[in-house]
Amino acid sequence: MSAEANGSSAAATTAGGSLQSICYERGSLRLLDQRKLPLETVYLDVKDSTDGWTAIRDMVVRGAPAIAIAAALSLAVEVSNRDFNGTSEDASSLLIKKLEYLVSSRPTAVNLSDAVEKLRSLVLKTVETATEAKTVFQAYIDAAETMLIDDVASNKAIGFHGAKHLRSNLEDLEKISVLTHCNTGSLATAGYGTALGVIRALQSEGFLEEAFCTETRPFNQGSRLTAFELVHDRIPATLIADSAVAALMKAGRVNAVIVGADRIAANGDTANKIGTYNVALSAFHHGIQFYVAAPITSIDLSISSGEQIVIEERSAKELLHSDGGRGKQVAASGISVWNPAFDVTPARLITAIITEKGVIIKKASDEAFDIKGFIENAK
Repeated sequence: MSAEANGSSAAATTAGGSLQSICYERGSLRLLDQRKLPLETVYLDVKDSTDGWTAIRDMVVRGAPAIAIAAALSLAVEVSNRDFNGTSEDASSLLIKKLEYLVSSRPTAVNLSDAVEKLRSLVLKTVETATEAKTVFQAYIDAAETMLIDDVASNKAIGFHGAKHLRSNLEDLEKISVLTHCNTGSLATAGYGTALGVIRALQSEGFLEEAFCTETRPFNQGSRLTAFELVHDRIPATLIADSAVAALMKAGRVNAVIVGADRIAANGDTANKIGTYNVALSAFHHGIQFYVAAPITSIDLSISSGEQIVIEERSAKELLHSDGGRGKQVAASGISVWNPAFDVTPARLITAIITEKGVIIKKASDEAFDIKGFIENAK
């Protein structure tokens, strides 16, 4: 990947003014290097699926929806610019092989595996009638581009449903203060955001008093990215240490918590950035509503509970060195490290799940959501 540095200049924005982490035109893909934020704005040129895999694994791009789109588009760019002399079957085999490779970059993010499976099915269906390789490639490119467009619309619908639900549930309050963890905004999606999209919608409706964002150690997605987005959008916001969440809630300064999700099991158990479970436990103790905001593609009905979610472990350097592993050593040499990327919040601690199709509030029991029933009714 090659880099295009903009120094301290502003990042690209969408027509609506949101930050743009994915800049795509047919045959060209640039990803905002989120490791450099907020002090530097650097876009990396992604020329093929290998660049895409590396960008995802190294957290140039992160956030479950953005990961899926970046992966799909990296392969679209590769085949757009590729000289190919094979048959339609050869094109199909190439695409499927590359998709299987891309999904290995971040296995916990169900949006990635969901996107890969949808694109794989489309390729297999197309090759049944295609007589030329270019027909297969074109069908793939069109589908990947549609995913980019659909994600923005999905995010805005999540924001709408979430803001409407919160206003209804907290109608006795003139304004509310919301806490969020990690980064779930434009930088984690194709634009607007999931949990941060709800906060944006609350702000636009005049119902938001203040947003609190955690620093989200050890990679500091909250202090580096969420704070960056909130300041950019001029949303009243305060950054807190991860360890200050309980004290803030005890002080009565939080009315609701909204977080994103990397994978939601069929019962509603939710895998999200490490520390989310801590926040949920504190919210439960203090009687504060705790919401998960995520697209339907983040739901994995193939697993019954969070016990089946595979949790990735990150490099020990993220804890042993400052700046998320990129700075100087701050821990004693020889110390062992456990650094899981995610944790799982049980469904019983979650008030509701906000999706683009509406809000899932009905629980099959005190311990589980009836997600399957909601999805069937939403079709």
